[in-house]
Amino acid sequence: MIVKEPQISLLGTRALLFEAPGETSLTTQRRIWSLAREVGTWPEVSEAVPGVNNLLVSFLAPPRTLAPIEMRLQSAWDTATPMILQGRTIELPVVYGGEGGPHMADVVAHTGLCPEEIAEIHASPLYPVYAIGSHPGYCYLGGMDARIATPRRKVPVLKLPGGAVSIGGSQTGVSASAGPSGWNTIGTTLTSFFDATRNPPVLLQPGDSIRFRIVEVVR
Repeated sequence: MIVKEPQISLLGTRALLFEAPGETSLTTQRRIWSLAREVGTWPEVSEAVPGVNNLLVSFLAPPRTLAPIEMRLQSAWDTATPMILQGRTIELPVVYGGEGGPHMADVVAHTGLCPEEIAEIHASPLYPVYAIGSHPGYCYLGGMDARIATPRRKVPVLKLPGGAVSIGGSQTGVSASAGPSGWNTIGTTLTSFFDATRNPPVLLQPGDSIRFRIVEVVR
């Protein structure tokens, strides 16, 4: 849901969720990054974690009153300027369709495009990493072409493999590890997004970018 004004809600006794107004965009996300950096310096804050169009603020102890914190958050948002992060660009080789893209036919049916067109459109943009979440190493990406937007599945898949390249609504992403998903998987990559022996263990961070490269389109 798109909100017109910032929304602040209490999560448990030690956390707040700040939701930015307007549609998701790179400019808004850069303001979220800026807000996260400032709020993370507040002495009462243990962690400020950026999400897509939102910021999770965790506190060292339950706040006695919320009103002053809400006012500070609102003021910090009003003055937040977009933060440009100098990230890396990672190329991901993808096999589209076939066994690794079991829902390509559903995207074809919804968009009216053929698999080759979907792969070409999907692989064309440079996708900025907005946030990390869902599971270790998973990236929420911006920049997908609206022509291939496809609603999430009515019945989720209980276990998608790691490396599954999927579309959910107006977004796309890559599963970092095996797990359930309600998105439409159109391809697969062998790139590892999470490795506990690596430093850091996650491949990508907010501010990095992904470019998909078509290896093959399998019908």
